Amino acid sequence: MSYNKTIIQAELAPAATGPYSQAVGYGGLLFTGGQVGEHPDDGTLIRGGVESQARQALRNLSMVLEAAGLDLTHALKATVYLKNLADAEVIDRVFSEFFDENPPARDLVEVSRLSKDGLVAVSLVAAAPPPEVDEVAVVAGGAAAVALASEEG
Repeated sequence: MSYNKTIIQAELAPAATGPYSQAVGYGGLLFTGGQVGEHPDDGTLIRGGVESQARQALRNLSMVLEAAGLDLTHALKATVYLKNLADAEVIDRVFSEFFDENPPARDLVEVSRLSKDGLVAVSLVAAAPPPEVDEVAVVAGGAAAVALASEEG
């Protein structure tokens, strides 16, 4: 990703159905649109309740991140929209399957209605890792010094 606005369209995730993008990258950050638990092939909601829909929403987001060259380990922040806040424990269980180490920060909010009458929607903010740098030029008072940022052994 670069400091230019980059539109991400993942063929393996449900297509955007309105004037919005699946994700937008800028300056090393990726902002995804919300994904409900819909099947990427036909756009129908996954059966099985909030747990199944949450899993599918996170699978869909995984595909969007993959299209940007990232994966769920790059997620910094998740926002979860729930039809019923009583399902928070279910969301915790599903999140622990997808984010077993170093989970992202998360907001969890109850909403009155979601797209396609889904039970849950999830959006993410993710970050690309910075490029590896072997040397960093430091300029101070007109003089330049080079410091090793990492040593090769």
